[in-house]
Amino acid sequence: MRHTLPHAPQFYVTAPQPCPYLHGRAERKLFTALHGENAVELNNALSRQGFRRSQNVLYRPSCESCVACMSARIRVADFRPSRTQRRLLRRNRSIRRLATSAWATEEQYDLFRQYLDNRHADGGMADMDIFEFAAMIEETPVKTRVIEYRGNAQQAGNGTEDEDHLAAVCLTDVLDDGLSLVYSFYDTTMSAASLGTYLILDHIEIARAAKLPYVYLGYWVPGSRKMDYKARFSALEIYKGGVWQDIGDPESHSNESHPLSVDPIVEQVARIALPQFNR
Repeated sequence: MRHTLPHAPQFYVTAPQPCPYLHGRAERKLFTALHGENAVELNNALSRQGFRRSQNVLYRPSCESCVACMSARIRVADFRPSRTQRRLLRRNRSIRRLATSAWATEEQYDLFRQYLDNRHADGGMADMDIFEFAAMIEETPVKTRVIEYRGNAQQAGNGTEDEDHLAAVCLTDVLDDGLSLVYSFYDTTMSAASLGTYLILDHIEIARAAKLPYVYLGYWVPGSRKMDYKARFSALEIYKGGVWQDIGDPESHSNESHPLSVDPIVEQVARIALPQFNR
C-alpha cells in the first residue's frame, strides 16, 4: 500500500515476515526510496527519526502490534569506555584501519561468506551471492565509505602475525550529524579480538576526530541476545516514542506486544519531519 504526503517521498509498507530478533513474531517495515538530488538530505533527516538505509531504500520497523525495535546511537562527547573496552583497544592496537570508497572486492566477499556461515547461516542474507553483495556495498546514493581493518591474525604453521589479513569490514554512511554503521562483518575465528565491539569503539574515535556528535548503531531490541552488546556502551540513546532518550536501565524496557501499541500507518507518515524539497 502506498502512502504519500504532498511534495514528499512516497512511503510503503512491506508484508509481514518472521521477525529475526524475537521468536514467534512478525516484522513489517515502513520504507521509502532514496534517490535523486534530495537523497542526502532525506537520509540525514530520516536517520534522525529512527530510519536505516539499505542500498537505495530507507526503512524503519512498523510492526502491527510490537514496538520492540528501537534505533540506537552513541553520544560521542559523553562516551567513556569501560575497563573491558579499554583492554580491548589495547589488545587490538596492531589492527590497521583503511577507509576506501564503496567498492566491493572478492576478498571482502570471502570474509562476508565466512561470517555468515558461522554467525547467521539461517538468516535472510545466507544465500547472498557475490553480485548481491556488490549491490549491497556499491548501490548508495549518499556519502558512504567501506572501512577495512587489517592485521593481527596468526598465520598457520609459523605463529607469526599476518599484517595484511582482512579482519573486518564496515559499510559506513557519513551523515551530517554522525556515522551510521550500515553493515559490518568480521573474521569469526579471531574471537579474542571481539571485533564487533572493536568496530564500534573505532567508529567512535573516527566520529570524535571528525567532530561528529553521534554514532548510529542500527536497532536495539530488549530481550534479543543478538542485540545485548549494544547496551554495554555508555552514552547510549534509543529512539522511543518519537524522541531520542537515554537508554537508562536496559532491563526497564519491555518487548511485550499489544494490539494498540502501534499507530496507524497514515498517522506515522504524517508525523515524519521531512526536509524542504525543491518543488
